[in-house]
Amino acid sequence: MKLSILGARVIDPSSGLDQVTDIHIEACKIVAIGAAPAGFIAVDTIEAKGLVVAPGLVDLNVALREPGYSRKGTIASETRAAAAGGVTSLCCPPRTKPVLDTSAVAELILDRAREAGNAKVFPIGALSKGLDGEQLAELIALRDAGCIAFGNGLESFRNTRTLCRALEYAATFDLTVIFHSQDHDLAEGGLAHEGPTASFLGLPGIPETAETVALARDLLLVEQTGVRAHFSQLTSARGVALIAQAQARGLPVTADVALYQLILTDEALIDFNSLYHVQPPLRTRADRDGLRAAVKSGVVQAISSHHQPHERDAKLAPFGATEPGISSVELLLPLALTLVEDGLLDLPTLLARLSAGPADALRLPVGKLAVGAPADLVVFDPAASTVAGEHWLSKGENCPFLGHSLPGVVRYTLVDGRISHQA
Repeated sequence: MKLSILGARVIDPSSGLDQVTDIHIEACKIVAIGAAPAGFIAVDTIEAKGLVVAPGLVDLNVALREPGYSRKGTIASETRAAAAGGVTSLCCPPRTKPVLDTSAVAELILDRAREAGNAKVFPIGALSKGLDGEQLAELIALRDAGCIAFGNGLESFRNTRTLCRALEYAATFDLTVIFHSQDHDLAEGGLAHEGPTASFLGLPGIPETAETVALARDLLLVEQTGVRAHFSQLTSARGVALIAQAQARGLPVTADVALYQLILTDEALIDFNSLYHVQPPLRTRADRDGLRAAVKSGVVQAISSHHQPHERDAKLAPFGATEPGISSVELLLPLALTLVEDGLLDLPTLLARLSAGPADALRLPVGKLAVGAPADLVVFDPAASTVAGEHWLSKGENCPFLGHSLPGVVRYTLVDGRISHQA
């Protein structure tokens, strides 16, 4: 199908393009930016005056819940929600049932994602069998089945020697390892950031050192083994300072932060609202400011949703008995635009952290607008507003932002030139 998007402000962070122009699409790819190619006659057009066209968002952590947890979400429902948030490419973590530690599970996820057709899905394989941190998973078989990186989530390797051997093996084959750095012993039993709010509420705390101790260890192992590493879901100002120091030393490390960590602090827990129960926990205003500064400077080059949908009952128990996580991918772009509205980032920088930055971090062939590139685009109206939850698509309603008015509306999401979401 031949499609033209006319008169939009086109922003491509990877090339620095930011101008009002047209985009022409044919056979799943962008064939021209500006004037149409000779002989090109569009079958459909999108009049986009006043709208912004940007690369489709790339989300590095979206729990699809399938296989194994379909009461919380399915590949069809959560990729549909992602498209509504402007996401065209997403990575799904290995915590499924069975765990994503075999090629059969990877192939199942990819087959069902293709059937749904809402977004491109890039599986993250388990670094260890069963995520138990004891035996290395079949990394090469998983890579050949389509896994683009490997991680163990918050399930840490209790034996540092075993982790070191896993990193050496990954480095040998130039595989990317994703770290969720949190010391198991320091975090065990904790529910909130260890500080005045947790003390006031009587909640067991997770100290900042749970992150920084594990992060320091992991960075030293990265330096020793030479593995390509991505640090996900950072929560503390001292944590991003350690990443900045490692980057200054030339280590091949990148990082992302959960969008909600740039907006919320542990003060949100004051009424024991389980919708704010997340792991790792929300931290202090100072930590939030440190994360924001790292995102602005580029030390943290990716903002992700860290979407974790749950069924309603999962959040109805007393705070400590509820399941952690926020359903947020459906609001990724509108929530992120609050950072522009508040003057923290300009729009091109924000879009870089949502597209080119995450794509580069995990070496994904997406996240840019260029002639010959896949036509993965988001078309949004920055002047309109979204009422969160008005047309909710995710199976998980565990979102504290429901009912809020947020800036921007995703008008269209295109994957390979095909409209996967239309407001």
